[in-house]
Amino acid sequence: MKFEASKVLQSLPKQFFANLVRKVNAKAATGADFINLGQGNPDQPTPDFIVQAIQQATADPANHKYSLFRGDPALKQAAADFYQREYNVTLDPETEVAILGGSKIGLVELPFALLNPGDTMILPDPGYPDYLSGVALAQVKLELIKLREQNHFLPDYNELSEDAKQQAKLLYLNYPNNPTGAVATSDFFKNTVTFAQANQIGVVHDFAYGAIGFDGHKPLSFLQTPGAKDVGIEMYTLSKSYNMAGWRIGFAVGNADMIEALNLIQDHLFVSVFPAIQKAAIAALQSDQATVTDLVSLYQRRRDDFYAAARQIGWEPYPSGGSFYAWMPVPEGFTSETFADLLLEKAAVAVASGNGFGSGGEGFVRVGLLIDEPRFSEACQRIGQLHLFSR
Repeated sequence: MKFEASKVLQSLPKQFFANLVRKVNAKAATGADFINLGQGNPDQPTPDFIVQAIQQATADPANHKYSLFRGDPALKQAAADFYQREYNVTLDPETEVAILGGSKIGLVELPFALLNPGDTMILPDPGYPDYLSGVALAQVKLELIKLREQNHFLPDYNELSEDAKQQAKLLYLNYPNNPTGAVATSDFFKNTVTFAQANQIGVVHDFAYGAIGFDGHKPLSFLQTPGAKDVGIEMYTLSKSYNMAGWRIGFAVGNADMIEALNLIQDHLFVSVFPAIQKAAIAALQSDQATVTDLVSLYQRRRDDFYAAARQIGWEPYPSGGSFYAWMPVPEGFTSETFADLLLEKAAVAVASGNGFGSGGEGFVRVGLLIDEPRFSEACQRIGQLHLFSR
């Protein structure tokens, strides 16, 4: 017998990152000394104290049983305490915190937890490609809102039509932003709350890079904005802040109705997360955050080193305020994809093509600040030898 995937699965978008990995692996197979600036995978190890916490928890037979469906109450309390300490945001751990097996799960499952087929949601363009997976799985309609450089890659809600505003039920945002590195302002978040209230649109803020801000500026939590909990939630992951990407642990916080919808769908899809991972997450959130401070300093040095090397060859970056990415313009005569392919072929340097994040990313490539500093200079030297930029 032969089985076909469902029409819903067939409607899923092509996985951009899988295609990028395929190209990079093909180049690596040639034996070339290539420099991978295309990845978004943290390169530093998980801090020792977190590893020790999971080792101890794994040895405890009490953690070998099924998890509680809605997560360890101690982890929900730790998440609430973390938000109180870091952002002065008060949360009820029972009704305003949902434990996730990584924030991607929450971002993809939320549309079919809150929307009905045919409903409309708004996504940023460019944006994290996996947001589109939730659109396809929930069989909802999509409205894109452009992030433009002249507006510091913040959406202008005035660009949406009146029909879009009336029909939309959900809006996704992400700051510090992947792929641009842009950061949100308090005025923008206040405007977002006003917009959401006026149009009855739920807001989902993907705060994956919430710990990573540059030049002494700490990124703002959406929930710090007055009225934010009335209109939305925030997704937080431990992947970036604590180098726990492979551990798959995160949480959502905010509006109780939206949190309940997440918890309800997860009651049917999962039995929460391995208890030992949750114990390690508690250790991370309750720590003095010194390892996070050190990590942010590392990314700051890398950003500054890469910017300096890029400017040496006449390649001027968009000034990133957070995340661990640099958003770089494509030289005249190239598309994002042809430029990325040229760098891989002629310079053995991999970057992520901007159009992989949506049509709004055309004209840029994304560089990951996830290699040792000396390699940034080498990568830019190789690119400079192609004589694509005027100094």
